[in-house]
Amino acid sequence: MKIHEEDFHPIELEDKDIFDRIYRDYPIQHSENTFGTLFCWRSYGHYKICEHEGCLIIKGETENYHSYRFPIGPVKPDVFHATIKLAQNLGEEAPLLILEPWQYSWMREHYPTLKLKPDRDFFDYVYKSEILASLPGQDFLSVRKQLNKFRRKCPSTVELISESNMDEVLEFLVKWCQQRECDKYTILKHEKEAINEAVQYFDQLGFSGITVNPKGEIGGIAIFEELNPTTAVVHYEKALPDCEGIYKEVNIQTALYLKDRYHYINRESDMGIPGLREAKERYHPDHMVKLYYLENS
Repeated sequence: MKIHEEDFHPIELEDKDIFDRIYRDYPIQHSENTFGTLFCWRSYGHYKICEHEGCLIIKGETENYHSYRFPIGPVKPDVFHATIKLAQNLGEEAPLLILEPWQYSWMREHYPTLKLKPDRDFFDYVYKSEILASLPGQDFLSVRKQLNKFRRKCPSTVELISESNMDEVLEFLVKWCQQRECDKYTILKHEKEAINEAVQYFDQLGFSGITVNPKGEIGGIAIFEELNPTTAVVHYEKALPDCEGIYKEVNIQTALYLKDRYHYINRESDMGIPGLREAKERYHPDHMVKLYYLENS
């Protein structure tokens, strides 16, 4: 069996039906495989997809790096072998990404001599939603103190993101990007575009979200969706620095909203950013969903 480059097409909004159908039967655990992430970041990753014998194969292309992802769907060894070969033929140092735990197990069993290297920067942090919503015990003492300090200084209301406040959300994102100087940095320019895509196609993508509003104005937002039947994934958490500790309020309010429906909350990776890693570790993840890539010899 061969899979060809011409079998792939650029990801588009209508492809959500393909993702929904396959993920309904074969739930995913890693946030990088969600349709919402791939669609919103498509101008950065130039993602293409192919459905072959019920399996979903994803290809990404940045300026300096091309790669495939291990197929998602039924166990079809011929499709898996063809995708691995296709990836190896790219000639990249890391041509194949393995994001789902079962994929890693399959590769280890069937290709024990291939080198699979973990990329810690893109391990997803997964927390118990009840823990994030209650912050119990000594482990969260400092977080609770900072949260209480924020609430004393900046009492806030919380609202769901909807058509009625979408213009305010967009105004908030303009302020956030101005403060972060998004247009000066390549990755922030792409993040600005991705989050604006998330807001523009909010309903079509199946997203939900909240705003935290100190002093009657939006000071922070979270945008999230279902990752699988037991887990929600938080794609974006953004806040203005006017009220210290607001990220903690965004975090706990998100968990309070999600906890009755989802046992876990995936808060994505830290991308190797030291401050972000410390912030995510401070909340004591229940487990990580690891990312591996194939090292081309």
